[in-house]
Amino acid sequence: MQQISATPTHCPYCALQCGMNLTPAPDGTVEVTERADFPVNRGALCGKGRTAPAVLSSRVRLTSPLVRRGGDLAPATWDEALDRIAEGLRSVRDAHGADALGVFGGGGLTNEKAYSLGKFARVVLGTSQIDYNGRFCMSSAAAAGMKAFGVDRGLPFPLEDIPRTGCVILVGSNLAETMPPALRYLTELKENGGTLVVIDPRRTRTAEQADLHLMPRPGTDLALALGLLHLIVAEGRVDEEYVRERTAGWEDARAAAMAHWPEYVERITGVSVPELRETVRLFCEPETAMVLTARGPEQQSKGTDTVGAWINLTLATGRAGRPLSGYGCLTGQGNGQGGREHGQKADQLPGYRKLTDPAARRHVAEVWGVDPDSLPGPGRSAYELLDALGTDVRALLLMASNPVVSAPRAAHVEERIRALDFLAVCDVVLSETAALADVVLPVTQWAEETGTMTNLEGRVLLRRRALTPPDGVRSDLEVMRELADRLGVEKGFPTDPEEVFEELRRASAGGAADYSGITYRRLAEENGVFWPCPATDAGGGDGEDASLDTTPDDPAREGDTVHPGTPRLFLDRFATEDGRARFAPVTHRAIAEEPDDEYPVLLTTGRVVSQYQSGAQTRRVDELNAAAPGPFVELHPHLAARLGAAEGDPVAVVSRRGRAVAPARITTGIRPDTVFMPFHWPGEGRANTLTNPALDPTSRMPEFKACAVRVEAVEGSV
Repeated sequence: MQQISATPTHCPYCALQCGMNLTPAPDGTVEVTERADFPVNRGALCGKGRTAPAVLSSRVRLTSPLVRRGGDLAPATWDEALDRIAEGLRSVRDAHGADALGVFGGGGLTNEKAYSLGKFARVVLGTSQIDYNGRFCMSSAAAAGMKAFGVDRGLPFPLEDIPRTGCVILVGSNLAETMPPALRYLTELKENGGTLVVIDPRRTRTAEQADLHLMPRPGTDLALALGLLHLIVAEGRVDEEYVRERTAGWEDARAAAMAHWPEYVERITGVSVPELRETVRLFCEPETAMVLTARGPEQQSKGTDTVGAWINLTLATGRAGRPLSGYGCLTGQGNGQGGREHGQKADQLPGYRKLTDPAARRHVAEVWGVDPDSLPGPGRSAYELLDALGTDVRALLLMASNPVVSAPRAAHVEERIRALDFLAVCDVVLSETAALADVVLPVTQWAEETGTMTNLEGRVLLRRRALTPPDGVRSDLEVMRELADRLGVEKGFPTDPEEVFEELRRASAGGAADYSGITYRRLAEENGVFWPCPATDAGGGDGEDASLDTTPDDPAREGDTVHPGTPRLFLDRFATEDGRARFAPVTHRAIAEEPDDEYPVLLTTGRVVSQYQSGAQTRRVDELNAAAPGPFVELHPHLAARLGAAEGDPVAVVSRRGRAVAPARITTGIRPDTVFMPFHWPGEGRANTLTNPALDPTSRMPEFKACAVRVEAVEGSV
């Protein structure tokens, strides 16, 4: 592994995109060292970030293409592997049409690769069937943000604002384990005299930091938000002037909230009326306050309405679009934000443009040099695409995702993948999904390639190449260029990331996520640039989306027309046609699968600090495996006593979709009617064997966070 001098770069994992330096070590390995100048993490790293170079080792990663021969995957040349993929895709398209080809991407792909993958699907393959695993991340928050504000950016303000607000309500997030370096913002909030309210059915490490911890029944976050809004109205805490001047739809939202009186909400959620009143007091008494949501309220079949109800609280109290206040979503995956902005989501074109918008199609088609009418329309969402494999969708090109572990109803998804006529996977490691492929291509990873990422703040970052990849490994951009050439499209797929980004800039220009004023040179000199950042001047873009408030916090240098980026959105107006935010007129409804006599307990899922997503990479790091060696079932002592289960005993969790077995972890820090499982592992402890693919009607988010199960003692356990 050839090395170069120390390189400033970013962590390959979560959406914080923590800054780090990669430094050669005397023993020939690579060390992660502190990069204190990057403002997001200020040098702090979690265990995953510190051990990230372990996956660069040829001991754990793929270094040769694999082709299935006689039932087994065997090493092959790149030409053989690429020819096999091109032939597999071509033969299915010839026999069944372009929409029989599917493309499934990942929230860890750089902006350049995500952009190229969307273009590849629509221009080379001609298919509408493309989506990505980011659909499982924050699509409900994105949909709610679009409805309320007219644009979706995870945080419309930088993380540095959080410690300076008066109160944070954190809904369904365990930052201490999912984004440990971000916990300092909550610690500083309290040190500055602010208060923290955490809403989670478990007493997590994050909840332990809270001034007030509410433990609602999983799937009742919508009722909880409505009950809080009811009290805000009843106690006269509505900012009437703000509502009148900056919002629309208040009357319907207020009427819906008034049907959710405190005692009714207490019965639904299990959160007491005094706790509801105290939450309202803590949130409303300071001049500034924020609501931050994460996967808890979002990964539900009513996730869009649930997030909309939490946004309503910030609108009714006059917080959204004001300094040190508002609503934000804590995006999870490394490039979950940028990954959907530029085209690998089923219904979007680059720049966060709608695929159904004729003007958007014309703009992007001109950049791509194709006829707008040749672009296919919207395709299936992620789970619907996976569910169609082997029937309507007969071949799949998959990049940077492991749905055999990460998708809901995972056993069914595995069956659908096995039913494909052809599967090609590009990945760093031989994941559980890659092991089922007809062809597997070994591709470069974070430290071996240059590219941009967009973190949860909307901060576009330059991730620099620090190492030469091993022989036999190529970039995803090279893969797409080679496949495009074999499939008859010889131009339009450069392999130089900066060249791709230059095209992305043109494609995004004038869109909601306008990157046209961002360059590699700027990113190399600055600690990221916040979009929107139009190329024209400091006052806005080319007019296509003039409703978006791009007022920068700091003016450009005198005589300089370079836009400085937009750390804080909506300070003057929202990105709607009339500049007003929209209330969500939503009412409580039950989860898709309530407990009954056969399945009397609720399952909720999540992460642990030492593993990441499907675990395909982190499960190959010895230090992380020592800290988190396998799955477990977290349950309350009352439930454990009924089962006769002791700490560490294997227990089975059974849903209508399957059965998972893992050791019991007994704690009073979870509701007695709820069990928790982390979702990082395959095999008999695979949590997503159990989860419910019921979809939100707007975001198409599956209901990962609540389904009915029963818990059983495993026969023969002590």
